[in-house]
Amino acid sequence: MDLTIKFSGKKISDPEKDKKNPDDNKNKNSRAFINNNSIEKTEDMIRYELETGRYSIWRGVITEGYRKWQAGEKIYHRDKERISLYVSEDTKLKWLDYTKNNGTLTISKLIRQSVEAFIEAKSNSAELSLARFNPQKISSISHTLKEPLTSIKGYSQLLLENYREKLSEQVLETVKNIFEQSVLLEKKIINILDNIKVETIYDVLLIEDDLATIRLITSYFESKGYKCKGVVSGSKGLEELGQSIPKLILLDIILPDLSGYDICKTIKSDNEWADIPVYFLTAIAGSEVEKNLKDTNANGYILKPFNFSDFEIIFNILDGKP
Repeated sequence: MDLTIKFSGKKISDPEKDKKNPDDNKNKNSRAFINNNSIEKTEDMIRYELETGRYSIWRGVITEGYRKWQAGEKIYHRDKERISLYVSEDTKLKWLDYTKNNGTLTISKLIRQSVEAFIEAKSNSAELSLARFNPQKISSISHTLKEPLTSIKGYSQLLLENYREKLSEQVLETVKNIFEQSVLLEKKIINILDNIKVETIYDVLLIEDDLATIRLITSYFESKGYKCKGVVSGSKGLEELGQSIPKLILLDIILPDLSGYDICKTIKSDNEWADIPVYFLTAIAGSEVEKNLKDTNANGYILKPFNFSDFEIIFNILDGKP
């Protein structure tokens, strides 16, 4: 084919292609015209982009992929035929035959579908029932997957933002694909792992910075047949909520890192935690606490120093009594 380019009124031809195809000047579809430094796409270019999913023009320059396509060289279709780079010809033919009967499938889409099918199958297995999952294990799996993904996503984004002009078309397209796939995978991890509901392993979460008070209250609840877990800071309390949902929260207001008021607002504004009853356990004056009940949406409060009879309302909630 003859690739003819008009620039500022002058005709420029590729001499090598003219030697091979001297009589091919009739096909105007193989020509591109540069007017005022912009290339107008020909019908051939449009057909190339539709067939391959690639660009025929990139940043004002005719791409090497399009030139190869014009010369009759094999161009891999990014959705299907690129698999032939990794597998035998026989496997490639089986794959292409399968996609014809089942619709367009990319390798990445097939992997995602396989993972989803595997998780669904295992989720229905009594052996791997979610109620038996240890929340710490789930959190560990999520962390292990997110750590390398953070680097992959971050560096690919860095390349796209700061080195885009220096990357070739092929490399740029690959980096963009890596970034997009990492974003999709991140969403999958969050949706599948971070939202797993696990069986409650204790009844009361106590967020209190005084260890003596924690020991006293946890012992008291255990003597009544209830499990109580104590943590010494607000951040640890919120972290604990991400692993297991208690039936009730006892929350000190004066903590070393976060205000109990702010923690309560955070809990009540979260869709997953909003229904958990929260009772302040504090030495602050009752009149002061009452002023903040409406703003924080707390369910009530118990003042220090307390009597164990003050916890009757807590036991009613735990027992499901109105």
